[in-house]
Amino acid sequence: MSDATDSSPDRGSGTLITARRVITDPEREPLEQGGVLLRDGVVAAVGPASELERTAGAVDHLEFPMGTVIPGLINAHLHLAFDVTTDPRTALEAGDADAVRATIAANARAALDGGVTTARDLGDQAGLVAAFGAQAATGDVAGPRLLSAMSPLTTPGGHCWFLGGEIDTSGDDAERVVRAAVDERADAGADLIKIMASGGHLTPTGAPMWQSQFGDRDLAVVVEAAHERGLPVAGHAHGTEAMARCARAGVDTIEHGGWQAPPGADGKARHDLSPEVADLVAASGAAIVPTRARGWESWTAEAGLELQLEKFAWDAERGIPLIAGNDAGVGQGYFDDLVDAITLFEAAGWSRAQALATATTRAAAAVGQAHHVGRLETGHSADLVVLDADPLADLHALRKVRLVVVRGRQHVPS
Repeated sequence: MSDATDSSPDRGSGTLITARRVITDPEREPLEQGGVLLRDGVVAAVGPASELERTAGAVDHLEFPMGTVIPGLINAHLHLAFDVTTDPRTALEAGDADAVRATIAANARAALDGGVTTARDLGDQAGLVAAFGAQAATGDVAGPRLLSAMSPLTTPGGHCWFLGGEIDTSGDDAERVVRAAVDERADAGADLIKIMASGGHLTPTGAPMWQSQFGDRDLAVVVEAAHERGLPVAGHAHGTEAMARCARAGVDTIEHGGWQAPPGADGKARHDLSPEVADLVAASGAAIVPTRARGWESWTAEAGLELQLEKFAWDAERGIPLIAGNDAGVGQGYFDDLVDAITLFEAAGWSRAQALATATTRAAAAVGQAHHVGRLETGHSADLVVLDADPLADLHALRKVRLVVVRGRQHVPS
């Protein structure tokens, strides 16, 4: 019996991890003095440590007497190809594939360090993230399970055009153009389709953040074509109008969901918390992935914390599901720190269990992965995190990661 000291895969006939507490699902009672038995990359059993110690047979036994085991975290929105600067576009615009590959590898390892075992990458270039994800799946490189959208669809010169996803829907052949773009990504192995329904701050020469880039018909065709190929759709929408269009089209998740409106006569930013649009989004079943949380505990009054908390509460009161994502790679969003995104939910009124669920069970359901990740359950993938303390007592315990396991492979944070 020993503590984990390396990043080697399971040895012998399996691995038994025991701890003071096992959280199989944040919104269920934790298992005290529990254990998780892993075999062949899946959870073989979950139960009392004493019982698993007696029945597991010859296994590697990792003991964490004061630790807590939780399901692996899910970051529903990040960009591994971005280098966490105020302008991550340089290498991408230059087409420096080697530099981008190095960035992806470093960011993927950082995500693992932070306990993220599943991540949705919502925009890269030339399928480089998908290629890395395939390597991570076989254990050739260290990284979380990746769901890649490849190059997001955008208008000519539109938001993040430099990722290579421009489509022109201004002509009579708009439907053919849209379907061809979706099929191209599906054929290349994309796990989902992303469309830039509104502008964004990374592309100041394009549409402003509040402004829609695509009409209702274009968005509807994207969703129809993607769903025909079995792929969900993520709609980037900062503006209230773009959020409404995404909901009408039937996207599966709305990214950012900022409720932004055109600026007023004084030129200042405005927000439109529209009851009609909220009802539309709630009826659509789409989850919102709010991404602005980095360093929220030290925001000044001018940074807009009260408004951000108000928007969270507004969404929840109207039955709109929210899940955790931090847009890592953009605006100083770091890959090894999903904690701010989770603790902000608690500040907005969620219980700690509900907040943790936004990055585990609820996130898995929203991104279509609940059948094998998000909770510790027999038959699910062996994706888990060992913490030094209990996040249900203090969510900041999520920063104290001792061990990460993804697909049964162990990773010790650097």
